[in-house]
Amino acid sequence: MSKRRHFRKRKRCSPRTSASRQRRRADSILDRRHGRPIALPNPSNRRTTASWPSHVAHVLPTECRVNGSTPFERILLTGAAGFVGFHVTEALLDAGATVLGLDNLTPYYDPALKQARLDRLLPRNGFSFGQIDIADYDAVQAAFVGFRPQAVIHLAAQAGVRYSLENPRAYASANLDGFLSILEACRHNPVDHLVYASSSSVYGANAKVPFSEHDGADHPVSLYAATKRANELMAHSYSHLYGIPTTGLRFFTVYGPWGRPDMAYFKFTKAILEGRPIDVYAEAQMSRDFTYVDDIREAIVRLAGKPAEADPDFDPARPDPATAAAPFRIYNIGNHTPVRLDRFIAVVEEACGRKAIKRHLPVQPGDVPATYADVSDLAARVGFSPDTPIEHGMARFVDWYRSFYRV
Repeated sequence: MSKRRHFRKRKRCSPRTSASRQRRRADSILDRRHGRPIALPNPSNRRTTASWPSHVAHVLPTECRVNGSTPFERILLTGAAGFVGFHVTEALLDAGATVLGLDNLTPYYDPALKQARLDRLLPRNGFSFGQIDIADYDAVQAAFVGFRPQAVIHLAAQAGVRYSLENPRAYASANLDGFLSILEACRHNPVDHLVYASSSSVYGANAKVPFSEHDGADHPVSLYAATKRANELMAHSYSHLYGIPTTGLRFFTVYGPWGRPDMAYFKFTKAILEGRPIDVYAEAQMSRDFTYVDDIREAIVRLAGKPAEADPDFDPARPDPATAAAPFRIYNIGNHTPVRLDRFIAVVEEACGRKAIKRHLPVQPGDVPATYADVSDLAARVGFSPDTPIEHGMARFVDWYRSFYRV
């Protein structure tokens, strides 16, 4: 009985009580960069940059509109200048939400591409942006106190399986310390839902396909995957201890316009159009469940509007990894159609109108032979599952690439 009491739907504080508490917290938070207290922004929808610390207040909207078409009016989204974050932010703004985007604009890949995404968001009505490292606990707390989000979509992370072999500390900082900052901010500034990005890489050495959320995922084969699995466990603990509704999203090989230059589809397209060889790792042995970014965006927005709930049938004697007695859920978001690497290269060649020059290499440490998503839980929850054919998605990506880079 005592545990069940923790997982009731939490009531939000009254505006007066909440504002008073947040002002007291804001007064105690110091801006590390400037060594002075952070002033709480004007609580009205019309904001001024003077009330924000300089590293938070880059651009703030002069007017915020909400048309009632989104379940949450105020959403804080991390990784707003990233690939998936950019697309989700556009969708939320199109639906009438007010969005505070956070990003540290790390140079892991070309910062000019991140800035180009951001330049499309900055003029949008209802959008504000803060250049913040999510591992900076005080800056994250200040952003929550000032913006008072109803929901959080956490997409910021240090991405990349292979790069985690070269720079493991970056993954500990962004993916572990950074996620802890978000969890703590949600704990001290209650939100109705925390949605966060996990990864299909958590399935690691699992041989059973398709990958199901109800199967164990305790044998990651890269540090990146280990940090993402750790995020799921951290989220569960905060759902259990503090009743925060958390939903983890296991993405399967996302691709599409405005994509990441470190991904194979981007590298292949660039090399083929430039007449250079592509590096192919174990071509006949590898397959991936390529998922178009519009489908990822659709699933995220739909799930964000459905806060996780405690599973009334959860059995601690036979625990289900996908649910809990706390308000905690995990979903796969994939195209549920794995494509072999040799077939994928043929699709890229067709979209580019040129043949690839292949340089064959052995499997890299941390890679898994196949990914394949079971999305039955996703479909049951939101009535949607990704279905964009790889031929259509890659044609759209190559069209964007040619236009953006003028090739």
